Amino acid sequence: MLVDSHCHLDFDSFDEDRSETIQRAFDAGVGTLVTICTHYSKFQTIAAIAELDPRIYCSVGIHPHQVEEEDAINLDDLLQAAKHPKVIGIGETGLDYFYDQSPREDQQTSFRTHIAAARETLLPLIVHTRDADDDMAAILKEEMQIGAFPCVLHCFSSSRALAETAIELGFYLSLSGILTFKNAEELREIIRDMPVDRLLVETDSPFLAPIPNRGKRNEPSFVVHTAEKAASIRGLDSTSFAKITTGNFFRLFSKAEPSSGAN
Repeated sequence: MLVDSHCHLDFDSFDEDRSETIQRAFDAGVGTLVTICTHYSKFQTIAAIAELDPRIYCSVGIHPHQVEEEDAINLDDLLQAAKHPKVIGIGETGLDYFYDQSPREDQQTSFRTHIAAARETLLPLIVHTRDADDDMAAILKEEMQIGAFPCVLHCFSSSRALAETAIELGFYLSLSGILTFKNAEELREIIRDMPVDRLLVETDSPFLAPIPNRGKRNEPSFVVHTAEKAASIRGLDSTSFAKITTGNFFRLFSKAEPSSGAN
């Protein structure tokens, strides 16, 4: 079975058919879903969705876009929320200099707070990064010198240099529907060269629906298409790639438990 390691089931675009969307994912062979927190203020809602089914997990954190609008998060907030049995990761957090919806200095401060929580809990840090490769690499390297922490760069679409830095630090890369886009040949070349035991798959739904569903609302069942494309890039059959990436997920997100048949 596959894992959708990053989706947003709390978003209002799923309000009318959330249960059906989740069931379609399970029917498509997606055995585990992780619904990701972008607003700490909405954590209880996100946790409640994860509590709907033993195959759904969640994270806790503040997206870099929301750093300015949300109350500043502190380490104790994250550590307390991380005790919830359904929380298996810290984030999403990171740096986004493309939209700059929050001041860069504030993004960096929030990012370092999330890193501290990942270091203390040993729950994987879930990183969003866009147009911030140099600062992202510098902060990750600096923080690793302070103390190790597990990490995944989600929806990876950055440079080869950042991919190589992440792998050198022992991190993982998660692949989204972007991998299937016609203009993503450079990304496909990067992923072709990365260690397959460091790859995950995700939808980032409701965004970035993969071909053949591009332009539609994305949903967890569509991770099948991203996985098929990634498998072909790596010269693997879909079943083998699913087994590898699912194993990678449970190795990284060790607090999660495989559902029946997921491993």
